[in-house]
Amino acid sequence: MSSRPAALFIQAAVFLLLLSGWGASRAPLWAAQGNSPAPPGELPPPPPLGLDDIPVPADNPMSREKVELGRLLFFERRISADGTVACATCHMPARGFSNARQYGVGVEGKLGIRNVPTVLNAAYYTSQFWDGRAKSLEEQAKGPIQNPAEMNASEERVVEVLGAIPAYREAFRRAFGDPAISLDRVARAVATFERTLVSGGSPFDRWKFGGEEAALPAEARRGFDLFKAKAQCVKCHLVDEFSAPFTDNKFHNIGIGMDKQKPELGREEITKDRKDRGKFKTPSLREVTRTAPYMHDGRFSTLEEVVDFYDKGGHPNPSLDPDIFPLKLTPKEKKDLLAFLRTLEGNAPRVAEPEAPR
Repeated sequence: MSSRPAALFIQAAVFLLLLSGWGASRAPLWAAQGNSPAPPGELPPPPPLGLDDIPVPADNPMSREKVELGRLLFFERRISADGTVACATCHMPARGFSNARQYGVGVEGKLGIRNVPTVLNAAYYTSQFWDGRAKSLEEQAKGPIQNPAEMNASEERVVEVLGAIPAYREAFRRAFGDPAISLDRVARAVATFERTLVSGGSPFDRWKFGGEEAALPAEARRGFDLFKAKAQCVKCHLVDEFSAPFTDNKFHNIGIGMDKQKPELGREEITKDRKDRGKFKTPSLREVTRTAPYMHDGRFSTLEEVVDFYDKGGHPNPSLDPDIFPLKLTPKEKKDLLAFLRTLEGNAPRVAEPEAPR
């Protein structure tokens, strides 16, 4: 047999073996099920304009296989107690990875007690949840799974449900080296996926860090000047010469929740320190136009209401942050400040719901 016919024979044989399923275990899970692969390129992905490098813990390094497993689990409803709730049920990609409702909604339609924060740029937070009770994305990912008002699932249920699905056993093997399934590994995969959900490169970033003068209109520039000075926003929503996280990763009492018959203790519930009474975490302002309603209790439907609240000096209480006081903004200044906030819409990732593994 000549070399050319021999080569054609070998190619045909390999093709037939692939059709017969010989290569199925070696093909990526997403290719076998018609899902999109994890984004190509380096991991962690390079940060978009306006953001620092994405922090990744040494004990949970990123890999494409782990990102893809985390994406599947982010949309996985079957592990919840009634099979209806996934991470994406509240953190909806089409709604800025929040849910456009005052509170989260869990199994059996149960309402949570907090507004759903966006997952976008959560990788940059030094603590998670409004009260900071989780120290990492990995720790945070376990919370909703076990919360009776959210997914209400035990580790035993998670292991049983996922372990009965062959594609998941293979996905865990690819991500972790063996097919063992645990709540800890679920959390590590979800956290790894969430570290790819970053948004920067907004018109503000292109102007501030990219040198594009035309990227920011005049009213937004005036708004940024107010943001830094008269409105005092930058004291908590940080911007420096190299990046703009728009959060200080700290906790503040601005009066929200202190006006209720039973005041909300906030951070004090975690630290047991009286000085933390009524304090809640400073959220980033990136993509803020896409993540209404606002505040930890979701009481404000619009940014106009938020600006008015701060302009009035928050809600007076004995623990009010000293940086919260009446601003005396004019209607034009409020308009300019809002114009600036609208320039913080960046290149948020678009994530499609994958086909459920089988």
